[in-house]
Amino acid sequence: MTRPWHNPSNDQTPTKSPVLGLGAVFRPQLPPERLREVARAAEESGLEELWLWEDCFLEGGVSTAAAALAWTERLRVGIGLLPVPLRNVAVTAMEAASLERMFPGRAVLTVGHGVQDWMGQVGARAASPLTLLGEHLDALRALLRGERVSVSGRYVRLDDVALDWPPERPLGVLAGATGPRTLRLAGQKADGVLLTASTPPDGVRQARRIIDEARREAGLVGPYRFVVNLLAATGPDAAARLRAELVAEGLESVPDLGVAGDAGAVAAAVRRLAEAGADTVVLQPTGGEPDPEGFVRFAAREVRPLVP
Repeated sequence: MTRPWHNPSNDQTPTKSPVLGLGAVFRPQLPPERLREVARAAEESGLEELWLWEDCFLEGGVSTAAAALAWTERLRVGIGLLPVPLRNVAVTAMEAASLERMFPGRAVLTVGHGVQDWMGQVGARAASPLTLLGEHLDALRALLRGERVSVSGRYVRLDDVALDWPPERPLGVLAGATGPRTLRLAGQKADGVLLTASTPPDGVRQARRIIDEARREAGLVGPYRFVVNLLAATGPDAAARLRAELVAEGLESVPDLGVAGDAGAVAAAVRRLAEAGADTVVLQPTGGEPDPEGFVRFAAREVRPLVP
């Protein structure tokens, strides 16, 4: 079992965690009323983390995270991710601080660009997503540290803002990233990074090099969390479901992407990502997964014993 991740400013923990974390995704293609049973199955089976998505126009990330946390006692719940164009940074900070104070050490917050077409649909598409994400991260982390913030950026504007109820201990913020410029920004302005399931082991290695270099250049030390999603399928039709999803995403030609098979096959794929640099691997079921509760139990009871 991994210890709760934290980011004290004086912590000199090595960048790479010695213990691999394992989680699973509750996909928002499932109706929100299914979340309760999946969260309880994750808790009862001993799964470490359950991750939720705020995908337009399916389910809200903070509302579902709060519910999952309230329905469980130990399970850590990650939001991967909150699109910053949709959110005033003060609201993001208020919600993150509230989750941390109500459920200490159990909520994991990730912010990112969001899907640009979706941002355009709601009139929130930024001309410079990278600038927006950098400004949001700077202000968000300062607010969560309990600082009083005044800033007049291109996108983020705060006038003497401070949280009345900041977290009682430091709360790390992850950034979702894919391209090299966002990876560099995530290395320098976030406490960790979340990579999508479209990232094979070689892509994880490349992302790790970019982030480690960016942190060295910025003189940053201390813990940094590296979370990677892994598309996984198990059961009699696992290979067909995995291939269908990769084809639908236009990713069928990417080598070493996703895994289909029994616990041994999935654990081997998890270990490959860990060897490439992942600290936490989150198993992402296919959109056609017939048994979401069974999937989280499979992750906890069958895959977890086979990984470090």
